[in-house]
Amino acid sequence: MPTISSIASNSQAGAAADASNSTASRVPQKALGQGDFLTLLATQFQAQDPLKPMEDTAFIAQMAQFSALEQSSAMAKELVSLRADQQRTAANSYLGHQVTVDAGKGTTVTGEVTAVDASGSEPRLIVGDKSFSLSAVLLVEPRVISAPAPAPVPAGGVQS
Repeated sequence: MPTISSIASNSQAGAAADASNSTASRVPQKALGQGDFLTLLATQFQAQDPLKPMEDTAFIAQMAQFSALEQSSAMAKELVSLRADQQRTAANSYLGHQVTVDAGKGTTVTGEVTAVDASGSEPRLIVGDKSFSLSAVLLVEPRVISAPAPAPVPAGGVQS
């Protein structure tokens, strides 16, 4: 029997060392996700007393919470997508307009928005040879639309 106890004590010491190593490198999360909820639910099922199983109402309440968590997670993703679409639309609306943007260090740049760079995480306005974020816009001036030249009057003096 001494062999079994020495194996058990060695495995316990190894498990304690593994636990201390994983705790040192573990970064705490600020919010629980779907995976955390499912892990908690699975642990509850494993640890429950077989003679007193979880009541149906408690199980249904937890499933409703899981469903609400899943829906709010999907809504958050949709809101991120909607925000990105709105930023692209706003950036495109500046095309051809005269803008004044904050260039940093107390300076401003005024010029026409000639392009929109949407290659990054958020669209950037191209003014001259520089790129600016939408939040740097201080002033937008309307696009000046020149009136079309009047049609030439025919030699007979009557327009048709």
